[in-house]
Amino acid sequence: MTDPEQAQPELLPGLVRAQVKASQARARETRARKAAEAEPATVDPVARVLVDVPLAHLDRTFDYAVPAAMADAAVPGARVKVRFAGQDVDGYVLERAATSDHPGRLAPLRRAVSAEPVLAPEVAALAGELARRYAGTRSDVLRLAIPARHATTEKRPSPPVDEGPPYDASAAEAAWAGHEPGAAYLRHLAEGGSPRAVWAAAPATDWALLLAHAVAATAASGRGALVCVPDGKDVARVDAALTAVLGPDRHVALTADVGPARRYADFLAVRRGARRIVVGTRAAAFAPVHDLGLVVVWDDGDDLHAEPRAPYPHTRETLLLRAEREGAAALVGGFVRTVEGEYLLRTGWAHELAADRASRRAVTVTVVDEGDARSRGGRIPHDVHVLVRDALAAGPVLVQTPRLGYVNALACERCRTPARCPACTGPLALTGPTTPPSCRWCGTAADRWACPECGHRGLRAPVLGDARTAEELGRSLPGTTVRTSSGERVLATVGAAPQVVVATPGAEPVAEGGYAAVVLLDTWLLLSRIDLRAEEEALRRWANAAALARPGGRVAAVGDPAHPALQALVRWDPAGFAARETTQRMEAHLPPASRLATITGEPGAVDDAVTLLDAPPGAEVLGPVEVGPPDDQESRVVVRVPRAHGAGLSAALLELQRVRSSRKLDAVRIQVDPPTL
Repeated sequence: MTDPEQAQPELLPGLVRAQVKASQARARETRARKAAEAEPATVDPVARVLVDVPLAHLDRTFDYAVPAAMADAAVPGARVKVRFAGQDVDGYVLERAATSDHPGRLAPLRRAVSAEPVLAPEVAALAGELARRYAGTRSDVLRLAIPARHATTEKRPSPPVDEGPPYDASAAEAAWAGHEPGAAYLRHLAEGGSPRAVWAAAPATDWALLLAHAVAATAASGRGALVCVPDGKDVARVDAALTAVLGPDRHVALTADVGPARRYADFLAVRRGARRIVVGTRAAAFAPVHDLGLVVVWDDGDDLHAEPRAPYPHTRETLLLRAEREGAAALVGGFVRTVEGEYLLRTGWAHELAADRASRRAVTVTVVDEGDARSRGGRIPHDVHVLVRDALAAGPVLVQTPRLGYVNALACERCRTPARCPACTGPLALTGPTTPPSCRWCGTAADRWACPECGHRGLRAPVLGDARTAEELGRSLPGTTVRTSSGERVLATVGAAPQVVVATPGAEPVAEGGYAAVVLLDTWLLLSRIDLRAEEEALRRWANAAALARPGGRVAAVGDPAHPALQALVRWDPAGFAARETTQRMEAHLPPASRLATITGEPGAVDDAVTLLDAPPGAEVLGPVEVGPPDDQESRVVVRVPRAHGAGLSAALLELQRVRSSRKLDAVRIQVDPPTL
């Protein structure tokens, strides 16, 4: 077929002119459309946006023009896209305004991602205060506070809350009986008050049920409640208790393992006010609960409450700050009392909720001298074996061992010299009953190992893991079911049938009806940790395991009977132990009597940071010291100030971050009040 342009060449100039005119018309339409889209909103045409940029010197709001087409979507709290430093970045609209202090022309918002106001004003203010407290940026805090968007979920409405049973004050007070003044605390909550308490629970206490009754008392006053616990196993326990007390579908559980769609749906239900009761792990501390009336942190000494991402806020501090800002009640609970909880009592910020003498005696705790087992060449004393056999006739027995694995350390059988790898000098270990010794660092098998000191080839195991412990108990208790709970195989619950459960700290399952007996092995290992909180952490782990015993159950701890931490466990005296620890900390000028911050990074970067730091009066700079593995060592300094100057230290560290960020210096990691040194 012949091309018409080739057949009639005289028509070509006209076709070109027509194409040019059509192209110009389309360009005019595009310019007109963009001009219409860029037309500023008639009401509050300025949006103050917090840009998601993790640079300290840019942690402030920037003004953008609100196009008329986005006026209804770019509401305070909504997600938007803006042009920043030559690229499109995310941000949140903090407020709308009529004018701007910026003298030039404002860049328009690129896109309103959603009209859903996911950032509540109280959470935005909390993020700013936490950023100042921990010398971080608001964008880092908001990454922890607001889950990722799920567009399909956002389009669905949040179902309304169902009416549950009325608040049963008598049942609540009966559950709290033995913890004084628990009844008065509940009445204060139900009347709309904001009492603040530090609670040390008695052994064999169903703490989740007591928390559920406290939440129910708060809900009876028309307010919301927020409960934070260490892990998903505890969330499930409180979730079941809330369902039993409040009825189904009256609360949400915020955890990371439910999937992005379910997590975002639950978050939106809270943000929209469809649910006002929340239980979850540390990220739930930022849940935008409407009319917040009570914040609860359970087991605040657990290191899972310490956020591992910048700016490293702690759940306890986040919730106490929310209680202070929003006028809510607060409850800091656990089977032991942390030094921070003791300090809240000493300063008068909170009152004490304690178990009475009868409740503390619900479980009998004894200490068996570990020297008895050593003298017999074994690990478990004879008295403990007898206790386990007798208790198995009544129900399950829990055995807590502090090490995971089979045999994690070996030594010469003759001279006790630690066994080391001939290739890299790493520690040798056994992974199973039939495997040869191998290095924990490089994995090299050392089946021909000989002691470099005495030449002996025999090996002994000074420290045994949970797998080897279960193997030994299985041999000594033929016909008895022995189960393990540790690592990636954590059991949430076990039945009431006679069995032995060997678990590592924090992985102990809840037994139906409680354990008939609880055995705590190798207590010396937890106490030998080189850490400021070693004794406090040891007592916390022992008490959490011992509290799983049933009323009338027995607890046996294998260790030194004279040690103060074990004595506190025998007397079930968390208050006395916390008071002792706090007094010693105050005498040594350690937290909570002082405020600490660590600066970690490359040696040169840390030296520069210390030089630039304008520390408040009375500050001490300790270090630097080398930290980390030999092949990747870093330098760290500790800055300590009196507690009264804690705000000044945070301000100085935040200014240091801004200066280093603006000058593009090598990054350093700053942690304010780190959970451990």
